[in-house]
Amino acid sequence: MTPARPASGPSRRVPGQPDATADVAILAAEPEGLSLLLVPARTTASARGGRWELPWTPLRPKAPLVAQARRTAAEALGVAPAWLEQVGAFDKGRHPSDSALSIAFLGLAPERREGTAAGRQARWFPAEALPPLAPRQREMVGGALALLRERLDVTPVAFHLLPEVFTLSQLQEVYELVLGHSLHKASFRRALQAASLVRPLAQWRTEGRGRPAQLYRYAPRKRRGIRRGVRFDIT
Repeated sequence: MTPARPASGPSRRVPGQPDATADVAILAAEPEGLSLLLVPARTTASARGGRWELPWTPLRPKAPLVAQARRTAAEALGVAPAWLEQVGAFDKGRHPSDSALSIAFLGLAPERREGTAAGRQARWFPAEALPPLAPRQREMVGGALALLRERLDVTPVAFHLLPEVFTLSQLQEVYELVLGHSLHKASFRRALQAASLVRPLAQWRTEGRGRPAQLYRYAPRKRRGIRRGVRFDIT
């Protein structure tokens, strides 16, 4: 994504309006689908009561950008996100702060926890059924979801949406949720074995009415210092 540039022209800033913001789209995976963490809208001229928004913070020029985004995510989630990556820069559409520029980040959580942002209680919403968001933040959510799908084939990002130990069925469910379609069980496990990313444990968990499922841990085998995701040739 090409970095956006602030619009030119005469300034219409109002007192307290930030030049730029860091916004974080935090996602978690549940059996029913991906969830997004939102906070109640701040009381500003551009935020109406009862509305929701992505956690965001005004950017401080001398503070590291990633550190500001991580702190914002940790406040809303209650703990630091398991994974954080910059999505891109956005300057189109209205932002809750009316800032000219916003830098969006994608954060991942292995479980749905809820913290507070400036005293506002965070809440999870289905990613496919979100409440109304400011146009710019709605675009950020789309960019975050697209980035997550792109990263599946490049890095082991799916494991950041899982607890420390998990079954292979749980792992496959995460891939299916992100990709948006079902995967063939045998093909998935062959691809997983080829990627050498998990280690079996001498522990089992009952799943449904079948035999207990073996538990696994994320333990990638080092290959020339490269970490890759699970590559599929399945549509």
